[in-house]
Amino acid sequence: MKMSIKNKAIVASGHEAVSGVAALILEAGGNAFDAVVAAGFAGTVAEQMLTSLGGGGFALARTADQQEIFFDFFVDTPGLGLEDAQLEPHFYPIEVDFGGSTQEFNIGLGSVAVPGTLKGLLHIHERLGRMPLQEVVEPAVQLAKGHELNKVQAYFIKILRPILEVSATGRTLYEPHGQLIQQGETLVNPELADFLQQLPKDKGRDFYCGDIAARIAQDMHSGDGLLTAQDLAAYKVIERKPLRVPYHGHTLLTAPDIGGTLIGLSLSLQERAMRFAGPIQEWGSPEHLLRTLKCMQEVEHLRKQGLTHPLALAAYRRTEQSVQRVEGVQGSEEHSRRFNRGTTHVSVADSQGNIASMTCSNGEGGGYFVPGTGIMLNNMMGEDDLHPDGFHAASPGQRVGSMMSPSALLHKDTVKLVLGSGGSKRIRTALSQVLTQLVDYKRDITEAVLAPRMYWDGDAEILHIEPGFDQEALQMLQEQVKLNLWKKPDLYFGGVHTVMPGIDGVGDPRRGGSVQVVEL
Repeated sequence: MKMSIKNKAIVASGHEAVSGVAALILEAGGNAFDAVVAAGFAGTVAEQMLTSLGGGGFALARTADQQEIFFDFFVDTPGLGLEDAQLEPHFYPIEVDFGGSTQEFNIGLGSVAVPGTLKGLLHIHERLGRMPLQEVVEPAVQLAKGHELNKVQAYFIKILRPILEVSATGRTLYEPHGQLIQQGETLVNPELADFLQQLPKDKGRDFYCGDIAARIAQDMHSGDGLLTAQDLAAYKVIERKPLRVPYHGHTLLTAPDIGGTLIGLSLSLQERAMRFAGPIQEWGSPEHLLRTLKCMQEVEHLRKQGLTHPLALAAYRRTEQSVQRVEGVQGSEEHSRRFNRGTTHVSVADSQGNIASMTCSNGEGGGYFVPGTGIMLNNMMGEDDLHPDGFHAASPGQRVGSMMSPSALLHKDTVKLVLGSGGSKRIRTALSQVLTQLVDYKRDITEAVLAPRMYWDGDAEILHIEPGFDQEALQMLQEQVKLNLWKKPDLYFGGVHTVMPGIDGVGDPRRGGSVQVVEL
């Protein structure tokens, strides 16, 4: 174990510029919450295909005096003030080519949910930050005035080009000379720079209640969208208590939502399996992979039975029944590679004992840019995995559930790890696999993040698996289920950006991971 260095602050994210901005704020005397908010604003510029001020997210905060807050600023269902007959989905599918496979996504004005990221970042800063907002936002302003496009973002822009080309604004930003912008070229968003520059005075009022809100509502009305001025004015950030999950002498703080519940369920299953069947000595062994598979299958089984709420998890943990499902599952010949929804994560630990973990998403983006702002709104109402009961089944003004689960691992009230991931349904499996390696197998944090991962797709009944596992173990799995063996590690399996406070951090290379260490 590496020794802690006094006055050491650490940040891990999915982009070098985002980590750099957070480090800059920490060096200037900001705390973890100033840094995570600055990183959030910077991400909407530098990781514009993954997050946006027109999207939604969650943040876990734990202060040096052990105050714990889970900030929910994810999207709401739109349609307040509309008649029932108007609450029909007015979106349309587009096809995105991933090179060898294609997938449909729903975009358009009817795909836009009520955005929360802008209000969320402002709320966190007002609640826990200590630097002036102008200093926190300024690095993002400079990025919007021009920054070099990196490899990861150039890839996302390439595959999401059909969405970006829907509007004139998108074509101007991403095809400035009639050709798609490439890695190494300068991306400029002057309208977003101007919008960010006025935020310290405006505090988002224009976007949610003023002229910008009125323009959004007008465009939605004329273009068959569902987002109304009433939706925007009514939106609120919700402060919750994080879900606390005990696990082998540790406590996981995580999202009190679907994602956190399923991570907690996975850890509970692992804990009970160890109690009933005994520990497994070697990570990556046939026995370990088989137990991991059975755990994933059981989580999926219980999820489909409705175990998706923290109260249901608490009741389930009180039962003493064995939770192992020992039967094999015969896999289908069909398999699919679903596109990871646009999501990014940042973890921060400052030198005073504050930590922040934040995950944000814009879906793939709805193709609509708010006039004069450079902000593309989300397409969350067109995401089928966010609406298991069907599109627009929920009434307007409801907070949408999510798999996003910014988290922290505690041991005896001391934060040992700050972590989170993008990756849609793979978020829960990515985080649980990293956590079990650290707690159960005492692996180094770098080993745990870089290690190959698995994901059980219960719908297709196929096990997706990265390269790097022992052939004997793979052979054993192949006798149980259908395997999809990936040729290399991929962002499909998440991007677990992690920080060990005062010690080190790891940015997951699957999603452009970058770490900055600040010694004050």
